[in-house]
Amino acid sequence: MSTHTLLPHKPEAVLFDLDGTLIDSVEDLGQAANILRQHHDLPNLPVALYRPLIGSGARGILTAAFPDTDPNSTEFDQLCTDFYDLYAQCMGQQTRTFEGVDALLRTLEQHQIHWGIVTNKSERFAIPLIAALPELRHAPILICGDTLEHAKPHPLPLQEAARRLGVSPTRSIYVGDDRRDMLAGQSAGMRTVAALYGFIPSPEATLDWPADQRIDQPLDLLNLLHLA
Repeated sequence: MSTHTLLPHKPEAVLFDLDGTLIDSVEDLGQAANILRQHHDLPNLPVALYRPLIGSGARGILTAAFPDTDPNSTEFDQLCTDFYDLYAQCMGQQTRTFEGVDALLRTLEQHQIHWGIVTNKSERFAIPLIAALPELRHAPILICGDTLEHAKPHPLPLQEAARRLGVSPTRSIYVGDDRRDMLAGQSAGMRTVAALYGFIPSPEATLDWPADQRIDQPLDLLNLLHLA
């Protein structure tokens, strides 16, 4: 992690992606995928196999879970529907915030820096999941993948989050663990931070991302903001 300052002034807001940035949801997502495999008489796969694919959403996870099924087929579409139903049943059972997230958010609040969540996860899952996590249930703003007309990498969700918080995008930071997050943040005029501790296969995979900074753990962000 570089100690180069992200902004020449204190940011007005820090926005975060959800899965792989604030929460580690791999166990529940992996469980849903493996239950679906069981329904098709297939053995469980190691949950770790799914981790680097979570940033690609359900289709990425199911491409690994069902490699012999054409992703463009109606059969694959049905797998996605079944996966969502199974995930709804096990969602939140083992999902936790990453270590340091609670302290990070409290520090931002103490310094009167707004924060919020902008995720491509649908409201069906994100709203109850966040409500079940004490560290996140009081999030001032939540924009989901189906809240607006567009989802990331379109900049609209980040622009709308900034508008609702009453802050300037150019004085805001977006933290995420997927290339789409960096593209959305850049297009919205925000500074971007790649969360290397999330669901990224390797730090090298982020070298061509338009990220202004990279962090190895949540609390590293405080060093970048000179709040540690």
